[in-house]
Amino acid sequence: MADAVRARLAELRRDLHRHPEPGWCEFRTTARLVEELRAIGVDELAVGADAYDPADRMAVPSDDRLDEWYERALDSGTDPDLLEPLRGGTTGCVAVLDRGEGPTVGLRVDIDGLFIEESDDAAHDPAAEGFRSETGETMHACGHDTHMTWGLATLEAVKDSDFSGRLVVFFQPAEEVSGGGAPMAKSEYAAGIDYFFAVHVGLDHPTGEVVAGIEKPLAMCHIDAEIEGTTAHAGKAPEAGANAIHALGTAIESVYGIPRHSDGMTRVNVGRVEGGTASNVIADEVEAVAEARGETTELMEYAKSELRRRFEKAAELHDCEATVDVVSESPRADSDPELVEAVADAAEGVRGVDRVVPTADFGASEDATFLMERVQRDGGLACYSIVGTDHPTSHHTATFDVDERSLETGVEVLTRSILSVAGVESAPELAGENR
Repeated sequence: MADAVRARLAELRRDLHRHPEPGWCEFRTTARLVEELRAIGVDELAVGADAYDPADRMAVPSDDRLDEWYERALDSGTDPDLLEPLRGGTTGCVAVLDRGEGPTVGLRVDIDGLFIEESDDAAHDPAAEGFRSETGETMHACGHDTHMTWGLATLEAVKDSDFSGRLVVFFQPAEEVSGGGAPMAKSEYAAGIDYFFAVHVGLDHPTGEVVAGIEKPLAMCHIDAEIEGTTAHAGKAPEAGANAIHALGTAIESVYGIPRHSDGMTRVNVGRVEGGTASNVIADEVEAVAEARGETTELMEYAKSELRRRFEKAAELHDCEATVDVVSESPRADSDPELVEAVADAAEGVRGVDRVVPTADFGASEDATFLMERVQRDGGLACYSIVGTDHPTSHHTATFDVDERSLETGVEVLTRSILSVAGVESAPELAGENR
């Protein structure tokens, strides 16, 4: 039997850190999670398509990318039997403890990495201590390696406690592209949850600080836009073309001119453009990747609608056609005050926590809000917490890292919070390398 997760938090986190995989390509990662969950012993384990309907996935990458990362996982020595259910990008899993009468409690942690090449600077601890990403192009630059470690260790701790009820832990893929929250929220495993917890590490909160519940996450959407025109010789017959690049330029200028809204804040951005072939050719095809955000789901919908309309009208102005697709999106959902209070009370009793902040504005976006929204709509309570960590540089940078003292803190905060809503007064002690 494997050593207890709680006795090797840093070891596990570092192993996960070495092998970051992008959204819907978390093949090795999911297999690793399944191994750990089987060793812990759960009452139900749904992997890939058994955990959600694959048709509900958003922002699924191309078959070529999925195949590439699947082969990487095979080449890394991952058990082919564990990988087979994940083929085609059905990654992630849901683990269930069924412990008789009591509330149903949900916990969601995310599992994907980012397309960022990790620093090899000697001052960067993962490089200096030998657990830098081995992929060469991806990195756990947002702490999801920590989140997975928390999820596994919390599940184990709850199993070893006097917990009575049902615990459902969602190991969710594709958070960074807002692609995995919706399918898990629509699944049978999200039904009937009385209390739901989600959590993030850091976010500019230092080691020893806990934010019991976030407020004002931004609703958001990712958009792919294509503009098609007509090619022509730029010198000999420019009037014969319909210039897709010119149309895109008009669209971009128009998008940044979307009016502010009296109901609250919105954000728009065009983050990547690509197109054209040569300086003497009128471009007939360009692509753009954009996003819209809003202080509320309704405000995001306003910004999204305006963004779509402005791409389409700019294309029409230049005798082109625009196709605008919403690749993924997520709603706003706020933490429930009753559950915020439960987390705050639980965190006050955790060694190493020296400051508990009841609430804080999130200021970014998160597709855990799909699960929060589902639980709240069904009459349950939901909370998204932050466990602080000293990180030398910001999230989504090549030198991001976490203070591993936060590993134990996160497990204890989550475990005590879950046991608290289930009416259990004490949590099992952590033991091992992190004590």
